[in-house]
Amino acid sequence: MNTITNDDALVLYGQKFASRLLLGTARYPSPTVLKAAVQRAKPAMVTASLRRQGANPAENGHGFWELLRSLDVPVLPNTAGCHSVQEAITTAQMAREVFNTPWIKLEVIGDDYTLQPDTLNLVGVAEHLIKEGFQVLPYCTEDLVLCQRLVDVGCQAVMPWAAPIGTGRGPVNPYALQTLRERLSVPLLVDAGLGLPSHACQVMEWGYDGVLLNTAVALAQDPVAMAGAFADAVQAGRAAYRAGAMTAQDSAQPSTPVLGTPFWHHDQHA
Repeated sequence: MNTITNDDALVLYGQKFASRLLLGTARYPSPTVLKAAVQRAKPAMVTASLRRQGANPAENGHGFWELLRSLDVPVLPNTAGCHSVQEAITTAQMAREVFNTPWIKLEVIGDDYTLQPDTLNLVGVAEHLIKEGFQVLPYCTEDLVLCQRLVDVGCQAVMPWAAPIGTGRGPVNPYALQTLRERLSVPLLVDAGLGLPSHACQVMEWGYDGVLLNTAVALAQDPVAMAGAFADAVQAGRAAYRAGAMTAQDSAQPSTPVLGTPFWHHDQHA
């Protein structure tokens, strides 16, 4: 498990994490590649679903649970694939028993084509699970009012998408995502839609607290190298945010201001 080695740890529900990257565990070429990617990225948590179904038999059942335990990384169960309120609640309750954790990444899908969350029922499910003692990380859109309502019912962090799951398009609505960061004080983690390390770096530069990735790493030609690239990008973006970027200007400004006689004329007139 990652140890906290700096003064800028990610804090979720009072728990500190050394990494600001969360990594999904689906769609990798093999369990071996998955394990190597996790070891390279050193994520804060890895996500897993009770409804998991992989193409490789080793990705399912007992073998997969053994793999998760061997990673020595906290597991964030999710309710992926749930479409109804009761289905999401029941899956979360089962996940708590299976993984022995109060953490849950809450997904309630409202549209199968875009995999957009059911924004009309998400808040109610989140409130119900929080009352049951869950530490809920809700997958949602970048809608400010929705995110504020999730915070109002007790979510101590929110996970808006950058784009629909698996598209890799990056932040398609920068204005909305930046508005969220300006208006909400809770930790914000971008979940879904990031395809390139530069996408992750960008949202971290905006002040986001972390990112959750899966497809962008799992479907890369070299998932292990891509896991490392994303981990480095997240660190770079966070460092840039803390350093304080210059303000963009509308006109050019010389990087070396001059006044009076050019320096190469000084000796001639001395």
